[in-house]
Amino acid sequence: MKKWLVIWGLLILATGMISGCLGSKTLPVSHPTTPTVLVDYYRTGGIAGFNDRLVIFDNGIAVVSGKIANHEIELNQTDLNRIIMIFNTSQFTMLDENYSGRYGSVDLIKYSIRYQNKTVNVEDTAIPSSLQPVIDELNRILTMSAGIEPTFSLAANLP
Repeated sequence: MKKWLVIWGLLILATGMISGCLGSKTLPVSHPTTPTVLVDYYRTGGIAGFNDRLVIFDNGIAVVSGKIANHEIELNQTDLNRIIMIFNTSQFTMLDENYSGRYGSVDLIKYSIRYQNKTVNVEDTAIPSSLQPVIDELNRILTMSAGIEPTFSLAANLP
């Protein structure tokens, strides 16, 4: 009889332990959201033979690819806000899709800029004045990512 009581007690204890494990809840697994492309910028041509692409995602990661190297950089929220402000100020979504100069040249730099599901293609001699700050900012990011200080004027370096 004692033996049955011990076995019965162990069965009750084992059942309690198993049911306690079954009753615990597991925490939901969070799935990070997939970043979306904020800006896709491509410049090609010119005397220097540019072939650069800059893709900026809404999470601040930017992918830079060019003739020499490919790498990632991380932009902070201030940088992202500045980019968005520059695009909004330029009224990018109101621009035409294509701007080309009267006289084509292999030495001209051509730009393709995609922002908010709109792509604008432009070349050096036909850049609308409202678009110039956008191109300047994207070129600044490309230059910064290469670790090169931008040079705006040779005369600025003279005594």
